[in-house]
Amino acid sequence: MNRGRAVAVAAGGLGVVAVAAALGRKASQLMSWRARRMWKLTARNATRFAGTRARRLVTPAERRAELDAQFAIRTAEDVAKELGEMKGVLMKVGQMISFIAEGLPDEAQQALASLQADAAPMAPSLAASVVEEELGGPPERVFEEWVDLPVAAASIGQVHRAVTRDGREVAVKVQFPGASEAIEEDLDGAEVMYSMFAALALNGFDARSFVDELRARMREELDYRLEARNIAEFARHFAGHPWVRIPALVPELSRSRVLTTEWVEGMDWETFSSTAPQETKQRAGEVIWRFAQHSIMRLGRFNGDPHPGNYRFHHDGSVTFLDFGLVKRWTPGEWELLEPSLDAIVVHRDPELLVASMERSGFLAPGHGLDPQQVYDYVSSPYVPYLVDEFTFTREWMGETLARIFDINGPHAEVIAKLNMPPSFVILDRVVWGVSAILGRLNVRNPWRAMLLEYRTGAPPATELGAAEAAWRAGAAR
Repeated sequence: MNRGRAVAVAAGGLGVVAVAAALGRKASQLMSWRARRMWKLTARNATRFAGTRARRLVTPAERRAELDAQFAIRTAEDVAKELGEMKGVLMKVGQMISFIAEGLPDEAQQALASLQADAAPMAPSLAASVVEEELGGPPERVFEEWVDLPVAAASIGQVHRAVTRDGREVAVKVQFPGASEAIEEDLDGAEVMYSMFAALALNGFDARSFVDELRARMREELDYRLEARNIAEFARHFAGHPWVRIPALVPELSRSRVLTTEWVEGMDWETFSSTAPQETKQRAGEVIWRFAQHSIMRLGRFNGDPHPGNYRFHHDGSVTFLDFGLVKRWTPGEWELLEPSLDAIVVHRDPELLVASMERSGFLAPGHGLDPQQVYDYVSSPYVPYLVDEFTFTREWMGETLARIFDINGPHAEVIAKLNMPPSFVILDRVVWGVSAILGRLNVRNPWRAMLLEYRTGAPPATELGAAEAAWRAGAAR
């Protein structure tokens, strides 16, 4: 797809007058410092968009793509600057957007990529005060060795390297003071933004249910005791797995705002993606993909934050999964309601069956009047890799697919306007796009259809890693 058109798709579609009116109606609800910053960010970019649209009217057609690209670059730089200075949900959302924003110009992607880097850390004295409050003493007394300078800082906490009194090297995650309040403010602001987005773009979008699901998951992420239980649970389940690694929990040094696990050596994303041979990237990409499929379809609970900063990569292609703060657990009947739509797309390739399944699961309201083939053509876009025998994920494919999905004025406008996202699908959708983006950055090629059928229909293993996992499952069942 033409890069300028992708930018226009991402930026366009919202009438300027409607945006201004919506901002005016919602402004009185945004009272906190963080919310005011987000309102100003939104207002600045609405004004910038209005100016771009006006200039497009008097700009020759051959220069409009350049104008759109300039708009995208300035907007990306503005968003990255604002979100990069904030902790909490907004930075986390910004990180996810930055990793799947393949339809934007390179300069805009580079601006957003700054959100992938470590956030500004808190002062050593603040981190020490949290450790003392949670573990009953300053870190120099609780641990044999404590490194003041964090090795990583993210949206709600930072990680310090330490050595326990019995000599174990550990990673200690310490939550930022005030993170809970920041999360609540972010989610209140997110509800306003999602409501505005729903009102202007997706008529059938249930913004409140969408935000409620996000709020529930994000609140869980604030309590490191829940994450500790998640880590212990995933570690037990994947014990002895041939290529999935989960760090061991240190429960006696973990509390609600401090989480301690074994230290894991390995390459970070930047090192791995820039230096590893393609064969190793191929293997690691398949590991990440299979970890997600197994968790979603067999385990019934899955890591909802497929951010490359949450992985450590190893020379044999195995991957250590570090962060289990955001874990979605299927409630009884949730996955059973969603999976028929996936099977209708991938297994049966049946438009009529797809529409019927989407109506039952809440993606479409009865009486929508849409043509099933039109629905299938749109909804199947992210699943193209599973409709052919072999496929290579690329950044270009991701960019084109995202542009098609968000083209609310394009050929699929009627379908988009009537689609809803059931709350059950919110975190799963995040995983679908996040994993696809990672595979695109690694240029991984595989028989994805045959691999997915392993999980959907019990088909035989399609790759070496699939066979290794099958052997592990057989051994675990004995």
